[in-house]
Amino acid sequence: MSKEFEIKREVVLEATPEAVFEAVTAGTGNWMFPVEMEAAADGVANDPKVRAWEPPNRFAVRVEGENGWFNALEYIVEARDGGTATLRYVHSGVFTDDWDNQYDGAAKHTDFYLHTLGQYLKYFSGRTAAYAAVSGPAASSGEKAMESVKQALGVTREGETIRLALPGLTPVEAVVDYLNPYFLGLRTTDALYRVFGRNHFGGTMDAAHHLFGGAGKDETEQAWRTLLDEVFAA
Repeated sequence: MSKEFEIKREVVLEATPEAVFEAVTAGTGNWMFPVEMEAAADGVANDPKVRAWEPPNRFAVRVEGENGWFNALEYIVEARDGGTATLRYVHSGVFTDDWDNQYDGAAKHTDFYLHTLGQYLKYFSGRTAAYAAVSGPAASSGEKAMESVKQALGVTREGETIRLALPGLTPVEAVVDYLNPYFLGLRTTDALYRVFGRNHFGGTMDAAHHLFGGAGKDETEQAWRTLLDEVFAA
């Protein structure tokens, strides 16, 4: 059964409105996943999905489908003192199946993505990342999958610094910048490593990373694929 939803968030970011606007339009691969949304020569996004393009303060997109279905995002950015900015984010639309589970998953993903946006703007602003993503094996869909990954990585609490030793890559120090039962965030001097416990939402343990230097996309994907396969080997 179809049902509308709305997810609202407000966060303070250590960046100018211009940097925030750039990140949520042209730079989504640096903190979320790549979405092509560049401004045309006249400064307006050349895309029919764009409903508002008012740099650096407002950006909105909306996609519509049959029987009233739609998916819409709006970002409103306001300057604050000290070179910071407030971002007001609204995600609205229609879920067609398993409304409660989809809403819970979308809301929790929103919090993680916006946290990662803050990490990008604070530590890597202006840099462009290579985006690497890996899906875990079917065996990683179990209830305690995140605990298994945490144990393999040596993660115990948010805020700690660990020695991140991935298969085939040079070990590095990483700060645990986000940790709850659903998601894990690790920040190094040249990467934001993100681990998604989508086993809680009917999926598997997945990993998506933003690489600003060091190991490349292919090597990183292979390292995480090997790690997840080893952790969840039958």
